[in-house]
Amino acid sequence: MDAPLQSIDQVRATLIDLAIKFGPKLFTAIVILAAGVFAARWVGQVLGKGLAKFELEVPVRQLLTRLVHVLVVGLFLIMALQNLGVELLPLIAGLGVAGAGIALAMQGVLSNVVAGLTIIFTKPFRVGDWIHVVGVEGEVTHIRLFSTTLAHADRSNVVVPNRKIVGEILHNHGRMRQLDVVVGVAYDTDLAQAVSTLEALLRANARVLQDPPPVVQTRVLADSSIQIAVKPWVAVRDYVVAHGEINDAIVARFRAGGIVIPFPQRELRMRSA
Repeated sequence: MDAPLQSIDQVRATLIDLAIKFGPKLFTAIVILAAGVFAARWVGQVLGKGLAKFELEVPVRQLLTRLVHVLVVGLFLIMALQNLGVELLPLIAGLGVAGAGIALAMQGVLSNVVAGLTIIFTKPFRVGDWIHVVGVEGEVTHIRLFSTTLAHADRSNVVVPNRKIVGEILHNHGRMRQLDVVVGVAYDTDLAQAVSTLEALLRANARVLQDPPPVVQTRVLADSSIQIAVKPWVAVRDYVVAHGEINDAIVARFRAGGIVIPFPQRELRMRSA
């Protein structure tokens, strides 16, 4: 019975010695880390309020706030480790080797991050813009470090990796798009009446923007009709609906005004030998 009791006493004595030796340092390190977390939150809140005064995208503000948060916590972590007597140079060297291996294994992820930072800071498009890129199109709903999300016209979402966007040809429509409607009228039509009718129906449509003003003009003198281009500006979200409404209004107004939309036709004359 004496041997086990002596072993327990030795373990207890060892633990007491360790607690006396390292307890204050460990307690101080925990206090330093806790202070670092609170300090990082406070600095992040102050920085967020300061950045809100500038015209920066939400992802940019979030990124800067998180970077400052990580830097403050990292600074207090170094102070805590130094208080515990940890040698930082071997630790930093080990982290460097591990970081190089991780970077090689995550080249695709890192390229997305770099591309995301490029998009965030160069601002080729913003949230709410309608863009065409790498064969897809949609309204930009989210810009993240790894990917950009587009809302398609069919209510689906298209997630595009950022590395696929940077370096590609990008067509940014902004927050409005121009419709391209073409209607043909007969050659004996009063063009002034036809144009005024088209302008009136565009003014009557609530989806059509008046600034910039719509474009209504003769486009082509075709074989069997005079083609008139109707090109109003509409908000991105109204593009599909406005296209149908304008086509319906053109048919109704032209019928009511006696303006003929001719069928394609060609006249052939047969000559005897």
